[in-house]
Amino acid sequence: MKLIIQIPCLNEEKTLESVISGIPKKIKGISKIETLIIDDGSTDKTIEKAKELGVNHILKNPRNLGLARTFSRGMDECLRLGADIIVNTDGDNQYPSPDIDKLVAPIIEGEADIVIGNRGGMDNPHFSYFKKNLQVFGSKAISTLVGLDIPDAVSGFRAISKSAAQELHILTNFSYTIEMLVQAGARKLRVKSIDIKTNEHTRESRLFKSVPYFIKMSVTTLFRVQTMYRPLHVFGLTGACLCIVGSIPIIRFIFDYLMGDGSGHIQSLVLAGALVMLGCLTISMGILADIIAFNRKLSERILKRLAIIEDEIKSLNHKK
Repeated sequence: MKLIIQIPCLNEEKTLESVISGIPKKIKGISKIETLIIDDGSTDKTIEKAKELGVNHILKNPRNLGLARTFSRGMDECLRLGADIIVNTDGDNQYPSPDIDKLVAPIIEGEADIVIGNRGGMDNPHFSYFKKNLQVFGSKAISTLVGLDIPDAVSGFRAISKSAAQELHILTNFSYTIEMLVQAGARKLRVKSIDIKTNEHTRESRLFKSVPYFIKMSVTTLFRVQTMYRPLHVFGLTGACLCIVGSIPIIRFIFDYLMGDGSGHIQSLVLAGALVMLGCLTISMGILADIIAFNRKLSERILKRLAIIEDEIKSLNHKK
């Protein structure tokens, strides 16, 4: 079984050695361990450092593409290189490389498709009080929406099986962590969480520009991805709320009319009718979007089967 550890990098010359040196040399159930650096337009000597450290594969973005697209390119490259398990970690050494063996164990044992490292929430000594609360309550909200129990939803330290990686298609430009969970929930993938510790803070987060920005982008990403993968749920719930709100004045009007007071309330009745019509239209949009999502799932299944056939062809050619 082949494990590839991918490390998205942007000017990580100073911390890359700590990440690489901590990677386990042997892991039970793994026959081959390789490393992949995805350089996202570094202006320092990250690539030179990676070569010096003996990194097996180096993938360079044509320009700075951002973390989500860099992660996605890394996943595609790992699959192309024949990875059976992919581990993603950060180049700033936030995540403990020695814990990689704990991260991949549930996949090796067939208990999970995706494993996410839980940084400890309120018990993490390297997080500020506000960041602890943001992680804990934000993760609870995301877990509730996607139907998974993940205490650290935005942790980037995660292991993905080959089968799961073939089903995941990251489209967002902001946070792959949230989109992956939405897709995993929609596809009924087995997602497990394990407790990890974190290393001391080495630099400011490049994704966490400010609290309002992070919250805005996270909510936007979650809504967009939920709409893409669970359109009937999103549009159906929105439409049902509109219909319920619109029905209240209508019911009141009917009650007053039966009681002999049918005059007045015309403006409320018109508004109520508009809300009910808008609600029905929204539900109809959800049904159409769900049909489109179903067609997309068929396309994704075809792509996965093509990937399986490609792997079989590679295996046959290797035997020859």
